[in-house]
Amino acid sequence: MAAVVAIYDANVLYSAPLRDVLMHLALTTLVEARWTDLIQAEWLRNVLKNRPDLEPSSLKRTQMMMNQAVPNALVTNFEPLIETLVLPDADDRHVLAAAIASGAGMIVTQNLSDFPRASLEPFGIEAVSPDDFLIRLLNLNAVAVLSALSLQRKTMKNPPMDAAMFLQMLERQGLSKTVLWLKPYSVLL
Repeated sequence: MAAVVAIYDANVLYSAPLRDVLMHLALTTLVEARWTDLIQAEWLRNVLKNRPDLEPSSLKRTQMMMNQAVPNALVTNFEPLIETLVLPDADDRHVLAAAIASGAGMIVTQNLSDFPRASLEPFGIEAVSPDDFLIRLLNLNAVAVLSALSLQRKTMKNPPMDAAMFLQMLERQGLSKTVLWLKPYSVLL
């Protein structure tokens, strides 16, 4: 089974818990995660704007670690496509351009309305919410997803979380369908 190639939009990388979920999935054979320097700069800028208590150097370290953990994630040479694309918000064209350039079939985003189906279909790309993305992956290979989520939960130290707390954290990240799917298997988390 071929891995799902997916662009992670800045808004799904903004929240550390959701970013961690998506990064753990990117470390499986199920997902080939992609992003750009522009996407990275956008989530970093927004986090620092809303959380002035955080150290920029700490977030830059997170960015560096993401790029090291998923060495083929950084999409380049997509810029010539940007001006040729039409989206409701011109500032989102770089995300679609990166998806096209990387051969991604999905854009994982919280802002589905920014990526209308009619604009994406000609390129064979679909915009999906993080919740729907996880459900699709669970339906493809539940063992791999459960294993990735279990690893994430076990690495959480501040605070440590049992399975019930972990599911509550996922719920707070807007992953309600995923949580419903996972509840019967919480012993495996």
